[in-house]
Amino acid sequence: MLEELERRNYAPRTIECYIQTVEHFSRYFKRPPDQLGTEHIRQYQTALFSKWKLAPNTVAQRLAALRFFYVKTLRKPWSVIETPYPRRRRVAHLPMVLSQEEVARLIDSALTPFHRILLMTLYATGIRRAELTGLKVTDVDSKRMVIHIRGKGRKDRDVMLSPVLLAALREYWRSLKCKPSGWLFPGTSAHAADFPISVKTVYHACQHAARRAGFQKRVHPHTLRHCFATHLLENGADLRTIQLLLGHRDLADTAIYLHVSQRHLSATASPLDMLSLGNKRDK
Repeated sequence: MLEELERRNYAPRTIECYIQTVEHFSRYFKRPPDQLGTEHIRQYQTALFSKWKLAPNTVAQRLAALRFFYVKTLRKPWSVIETPYPRRRRVAHLPMVLSQEEVARLIDSALTPFHRILLMTLYATGIRRAELTGLKVTDVDSKRMVIHIRGKGRKDRDVMLSPVLLAALREYWRSLKCKPSGWLFPGTSAHAADFPISVKTVYHACQHAARRAGFQKRVHPHTLRHCFATHLLENGADLRTIQLLLGHRDLADTAIYLHVSQRHLSATASPLDMLSLGNKRDK
């Protein structure tokens, strides 16, 4: 299965997810996956909803992994009628956004200097946490003042390199006893590993800082991506530019930040303000 995925040039994160799904499927029934059939897939799909409470989009991804395994690896037929994909729901939740003062408090509350540089990089570039872990030393271009991002779906892009972030990255670099040659943020304390930090490290860096800052609201790495986009919009950046910086395929995905931008909300008057109301006193 791994060879089939690599031959078709699937993204590393997708390969990891597909392999883990088949392993989980096999362990659930305690049998090799090639000995499991349609009825097992149906039971597994039900368990994903009822036992693990997964979202429809996540279940659809798990089914896609199993379909790949049976069709491409085992060369067996797959019936969509017998194992239908769940109906997907697109819920437009507004993102939770911190003020600039709150972002500063979050960064200043980082547990360690290493956590601090991770949070600064997230906010300064608006990248996803998986993209952060994939940064390499050569991706930081101080001459052009850009950072090269290997984006979701193999779509690369460049984002601005903040002078403040560059100074912080240089201080971080000087603090390393063993300079990494590959990953910008290596995955061991020795800072010389041939693998990057995990996305869990980024998540924990954000969680620790949020607790130390005393936030009651839920704050996670993607929150800083929302803050990046919203604060750019409030400072006058146009939606198309923000779309390119975030790596969004559809401008509609970027337009959601119009709903949380204070500048755009306050610039629009309520229709109540246009009414000529008399001063009616209570009798």
